[in-house]
Amino acid sequence: MNYEQTVDYLYHCIPMFERQGATGYKEGLSNTLALDSHFNHPHRNYQTIHVAGTNGKGSCSHTLAAILQAQGLKVGLYTSPHIVDFRERIRVDGQPVSKEFVTDFVEHERSFFEPLHPSFFEVVTAMAFKYFDEQRVDIAVVEVGLGGRLDCTNIITPILSIITNISFDHTQFLGDTLAKIATEKAGIIKQGTPVVVGETTPETRPVFLEKARQTDALLYFADDNPEVISSEATPDGGRLYHTRTFGDLKGDLGGIYQERNTNTMLCALQLLHIPMKAIRQGFANVAQTTGLTGRWQVVSEYPKVVCDTGHNVGGWQYVSEQLKHQPCRQMHIIIGMVSDKDIDGVMAMLPKDARYYFTKADNQRAIPETDVRQTALRHGLDGECFPNVETAYQSALKQAQPDDFIFVGGSSYVVADFLKKRF
Repeated sequence: MNYEQTVDYLYHCIPMFERQGATGYKEGLSNTLALDSHFNHPHRNYQTIHVAGTNGKGSCSHTLAAILQAQGLKVGLYTSPHIVDFRERIRVDGQPVSKEFVTDFVEHERSFFEPLHPSFFEVVTAMAFKYFDEQRVDIAVVEVGLGGRLDCTNIITPILSIITNISFDHTQFLGDTLAKIATEKAGIIKQGTPVVVGETTPETRPVFLEKARQTDALLYFADDNPEVISSEATPDGGRLYHTRTFGDLKGDLGGIYQERNTNTMLCALQLLHIPMKAIRQGFANVAQTTGLTGRWQVVSEYPKVVCDTGHNVGGWQYVSEQLKHQPCRQMHIIIGMVSDKDIDGVMAMLPKDARYYFTKADNQRAIPETDVRQTALRHGLDGECFPNVETAYQSALKQAQPDDFIFVGGSSYVVADFLKKRF
């Protein structure tokens, strides 16, 4: 198989949660442990940092990788989902895994893993850990896929664990209360390993305290003594952070939610003892260094076009706030969502005076655009329906004037469909 055929095989011949939902999710670590043993435990040959949380874990993982790389380390980065190309999930020093490695891995190893009937994520995690070993990375930043306790990344023994925050998402797997979800996320806390928790609530804090007590882990709550005093947008689309001990810090990620992510990162960086020069360089060049896309990404000007992968209520609390303060003559919002998200909760936060373009991503879990519109109508929002993201965007472009603002989001998959056409 060539690369395209190999990726198609991974997408369609192995159960994939991102396309199928519950039927593509496999609970438990038996397959992961079998794959890990087969490859002789490659993750033991380099240091790791483990990043979990409901929102912000992707931004935090990429930022950490950029900073570690600026320090001069060879850095692996494992994240999900990808936006445009499968190879985005596995990077070394910002460069995606080679097509040759992907095809060779599947060709040589499928005879072993096919009888296990693994999930897509189980196979790709094994691929990532093996690639990092072959590339002889110094350290890998590993983002949890779903939850933590039973996530197949949870076989690593990191030098630091980070849990960004807890809000409602994937409740069918992780539980229907914040405490239950926190219990799953807290599963990445390891014996004697420092852990930074970015944001807590009265329901989640006791969960982390108890897990840390059980594991003798040094626990740090980033919101107890916030490093970030305030932040503001910069003319180039980034943010300037005013901090207690790091001075003024320029970041190239422009979402207002990055203030909380940065506070989490600065707490973690104090434990890692990284030089200030590397911290400044990493924060200022996250997207360029790591290839991160879709986080309040400004795609063009006149009209200004922004896309963002925020896809649940926790993420939209900040996206909606940023939309409210976006200067423009008319706002155009292209939105679609997938079936396991709280669409009512998101719609309740959207601006009433925007013009809406309801659509769906090319994904089995996508909610039909007509159903998205029906939900929106209950919240006083109206607009037209479009069968795909591209037609929705082209319609918005035709109607928009130079001083208008176009937003594309609601799902990582909507942003993926959008960016595939742009670049």
